[in-house]
Amino acid sequence: MGHSNETVSLTRDVIGVLIPAGTKVELPEGAQAQITQALGGSFTVQVEGHLFRIDGKDADAIGKTVTLAPEVPENASETELEAAVWEALKTCYDPEIPINIVELGLIYSCKVSTLEDGNRKATITMTLTAPGCGMGDVLVNDVKSKVSALPTIGETDVELVFDPPWTQDMMSEAARLQTGMF
Repeated sequence: MGHSNETVSLTRDVIGVLIPAGTKVELPEGAQAQITQALGGSFTVQVEGHLFRIDGKDADAIGKTVTLAPEVPENASETELEAAVWEALKTCYDPEIPINIVELGLIYSCKVSTLEDGNRKATITMTLTAPGCGMGDVLVNDVKSKVSALPTIGETDVELVFDPPWTQDMMSEAARLQTGMF
C-alpha cells in the first residue's frame, strides 16, 4: 500500500494532527486531501500544502476502511501475547518515514506480565528519532491504542526514553536499504 498520492474529498469533518508540530486541526468536510502515506491503519494526508495524520478510526472520512487489530488466540500465553504486541507495534509508523517503528529500531523493549485480576499489562520502552519531535505524543498514543486493542491487555505502559539516543544503526537492515541509509 505505502505511498498512493490518491486525492480524496473529505466526507465529513475530521481531526487531523499537523505534522511535525503535533497540533490537532479540524479538517472540514469537502476539503481536498491527497493521501501521501497509508500504513498501519493511519493515514498521512496533504491538505492545502500541510501534512496531517488521520487516525485509522477516522478512515471513513477519506473513504477508506478501518483496520482491525491482529488476531490473538484465546487464553494466549504471555509469550504468545508478547508476539502479538510486537505485531501490533509493526503497524505503528513514523508519520514522516514510511517504515514501522520496530524496523526503525524505536522499540527498546516489550514485556507482557499478568496482573492480579488476570488481565495482562504490556510494558513498552521506546524512543523517537529525535528528542522534542512534535509527533512523539502521537506515536506514543498510537502504540497505546494499538496494543490496548489486543484481547486481555488491560493496561499498556509506554515509557519514552532518550538514553541511549536513537541512531541509524538501530534500524533493521531492511529499513536501512529502504531509506538509503547504509
